[in-house]
Amino acid sequence: MADSVHQRRTRMRSVLAAAMTLLILAPVGVLFARVWSDVSDRRDSTELERKGVEYLVGLTPLVSALAETQSSALSGVAQAPPALGTAVDGVAAVDQRLGVELGTHDRWTGLRQKIEQLPTQTGDPLTVFQAHVEVTDLTLALYETVQDKSHLFKDPDNDLSHLQQAVAVDLPGAVVQVSRMGDLSRLVAAANAQQQAQLAPQFGASVIEVNNAVEDLTDNLQSAVDDTTSATLSGDLVAGLDSFRRGVESLTRGANPGGAPNAATMAIAQSQLQTSLANLSTITTREMGRLLDKRLDDLDTRVVEAIAAAAIAVLLVLAALLLRLPSKRREKRPAGPAPVRDMTVGAAEAEPAFGEVPATRRERSSALR
Repeated sequence: MADSVHQRRTRMRSVLAAAMTLLILAPVGVLFARVWSDVSDRRDSTELERKGVEYLVGLTPLVSALAETQSSALSGVAQAPPALGTAVDGVAAVDQRLGVELGTHDRWTGLRQKIEQLPTQTGDPLTVFQAHVEVTDLTLALYETVQDKSHLFKDPDNDLSHLQQAVAVDLPGAVVQVSRMGDLSRLVAAANAQQQAQLAPQFGASVIEVNNAVEDLTDNLQSAVDDTTSATLSGDLVAGLDSFRRGVESLTRGANPGGAPNAATMAIAQSQLQTSLANLSTITTREMGRLLDKRLDDLDTRVVEAIAAAAIAVLLVLAALLLRLPSKRREKRPAGPAPVRDMTVGAAEAEPAFGEVPATRRERSSALR
């Protein structure tokens, strides 16, 4: 009976130990799974954003080359500048690597066909200008597609959010509008009265768009500087932005809204703008790459910490179970040998002494009598 009670208690302790082990490991497993899933999702999203930044880097020279091509075409140059072919090849290469994943391949294919048709656009300057406007609008739409498909516009960090807005929207938009403003100023100056009536509103709208684009660019870059943890972002961006703004101001003075444009001033300003655009785009995309790389490093650290915490929890449980094994072994150790029965006593009682008659025999003798 005592052994049965002892066995039941032992089984109960084993059941409780197993239950406690599950109660410890189950929450740890759930937390580890959640951390792993969250880190995995954020890592995939960050990797996709890195690909979006890579695509934007390839697009930047194209915007600059299209602006140069538009000005050349309106000046009567039939052949596109060499920079355009180089920029097209650069975008084609990056689209070949990332176009399917970012969903840009079809849009880029259509845009490339339009670019290749630009040298064939002939006729009056207004027709040529409208053909280039269509191409630059498609280029800005490609920027928007990259921003959307790479989830850059959803980035949760303020500095990266403002930087991607500056790179994907403000900078290319400013370049396109500045180019249109400069070319429209020349078209208005050379147009007749009827053409001026058609072009003047477009020129006025382009001047407003330039000012808005530059203001939005300044606000986003300043917000990125205010919210960033990067040690290199502030100084580099301020210098690049100042150079870009001076180029825009010079081009605006050369365009001379309301008067005759100054072709020499505009040519110098456009050259300055090309340089400052390349510099500012390089600074911005480089900083975006650094911030995304840092995020990936932080996510890797979280993975290591989660694995270490889960491993420690498992080791602690195993250690607790191993510490219980000696006591269980002591409990299960067999008892000592059973006491030896003194058989001599029983034998003495059983065997009658010499000469004695067993009781049963005496009883049978008396009964016979």
